[in-house]
Parts: sequence; C-alpha cells; structure tokens
Amino acid sequence: MKSGLPVVLLHGWASHPNVFRGLARALEKNGRVRMMALPGYGGGGAVGGAGAEACTPYTLERLADTLAAAAPKSCDVVGWSLGAQVALTWALRAPKQVRRLALIAATPCFTQRTGDKSAWPHAVTPMVMRQFTSAIRRDCPGVLRRFVALQSLGDTQAVRVAHQLRTALFTNPLPTQAVLEAGLEILKTADLRALLPSIAQPALVLHGTHDAVTPCAAGEALSAALPDARFHKIDGAGHAPFLSAPDVVAALLQAFFDEAGTAV
Repeated sequence: MKSGLPVVLLHGWASHPNVFRGLARALEKNGRVRMMALPGYGGGGAVGGAGAEACTPYTLERLADTLAAAAPKSCDVVGWSLGAQVALTWALRAPKQVRRLALIAATPCFTQRTGDKSAWPHAVTPMVMRQFTSAIRRDCPGVLRRFVALQSLGDTQAVRVAHQLRTALFTNPLPTQAVLEAGLEILKTADLRALLPSIAQPALVLHGTHDAVTPCAAGEALSAALPDARFHKIDGAGHAPFLSAPDVVAALLQAFFDEAGTAV
C-alpha cells in the first residue's frame, strides 16, 4: 500500500491462511501482507499460529488479543467470515493498532435472534447451528466437505472456488475437533451489534450477492451500523468473493487502503 502499513489477512472458520494466497500476491505488489492463522489453525509454523492451548478461553476477545500480540504495531486488517468478527473485536480493543478494516462475507451475528428489540433475521436458525455441532462430532471430515460446498453454493465460479477452498483446508494441518467446536460456539453465541457504534475505524464491507452462509443483507446491516463504513456487493459471488472475483476484490481493497496513504 502507498502508506507502507502491513495488511493482515484473517481467515474464517474451518479454513487456513493459505486460502488467501492469491489475494496476498495481488496486494503484495504494493505493500507488506501477513496471512495470520487464527489460534489452533495452520500448524505451529504459521504466522500468528498460536496453539489452541495458548488461547483459553476460546473467545473473540481472546482470539483478538492473541493475534494483536503477534501482529505489527500498526496495520490494516482484512477479515473473512469468522475472521471478520475477530477483526471487529480487535479494532475495538486496539484502536491505535488497527488503522482500517476490510470485512468480507461478514456479519455481526451468525445466528438468528428473536424479540421486538433484538430481532436479527439475517442468519441461520439456532436449530441449524445445533445440528451442525452435533454432526461435526459424528463425522468431522464429512461436515468440513459439506461446508466447503455450502461456501461455494450459488457462486458463478462454484467449481473453482470449491477446489481452492478444499485445497487450502485439506492440504494443510487440520484444526482439532475441539478448536472447530469452540469456533462454532462463537458463531452460535456472539452478537456484536451493540458494539458496532464504538468501532470508529474506516471500514469496507464486501459481500457476495449469492452468499449461502451469511446473507447479503447481513453485510448491508453491518455496514449501516458502523460509524464510518461503505458497502460493496460482489455480483455472482458466494461466501468467498476473494476467490470468485479475485481481481475485483483486490482492486477494491487496494483502493480502500490507498485512501489513507498520505494521512499516516
């Protein structure tokens, strides 16, 4: 980037930092990029890849603090899916460290909520989340394969996207079942909506129009709730638009980070 600040890339649940290889190559033309592993992912040699035992309890706050300790003192952060929730939490807890946020396929709340004031329809039902947790205990590899299919569902580049998601996950050390279940617990229980007005960093929210994991409406609502955010749809993309439309996403990120290049 023109500012010279590093860009940190945070992957999602049941993924791996290498899912960002193509995006990292595109962004590295203009600046430093670090693909950081969420704790419990990526094996011991991954950048930021602390073991799950180093992140107890396994919460968004602890994940964010663990990554912040391993990250550059000042950086821009790109978070995808669960990684976006970690990025939001990190930005709130370390506002002097995180300059700008890019949030891909992001939502403040993965699970539906009911109630007059707390309703949140842009998500899966609690029953689906419970079934997912139960299924992963019976057949973890099968659930991971089905999740790859769900992330690419409806994408105009579904075959290519699914192949890249499978490659990133299954050709690298898999997270333990305990880490996967702990991540699912975050997806079931976390609700960041009340915290969003306190996240002051400029944010870019990117969402695929065909996302079958987090509805596009969730990204729009997230963008509207953040004090300084803009929303951009990626037409025809599913849950991994940086794989479906890599050039489009890279250009949007590059332009967004470059905006602050002269201000730092």
